[in-house]
Amino acid sequence: GYAKELKTWDGCFIIRQKRGLTSLSIHSWANAVDVNQFENQLKATPKLSPGFVKCFTDAGCEWGGTWARKDGMHFQIAKI
Repeated sequence: GYAKELKTWDGCFIIRQKRGLTSLSIHSWANAVDVNQFENQLKATPKLSPGFVKCFTDAGCEWGGTWARKDGMHFQIAKI
């Protein structure tokens, strides 16, 4: 029932550096996705529902919305 909340799929595989760093982003290996970027900007309060987030975290992803520098659009594989 949470699929309707997915409005935009904004990034998966893109070879790039992490913002402000020289190391490569986890997106460089297609181990992360960004969703609904337009309403979940970096450092902003995320607007994804708890149920939507739980779908990803139950599937083994870590959510950037819980990080000190919030990245509410970002989900990445927690363990490889």
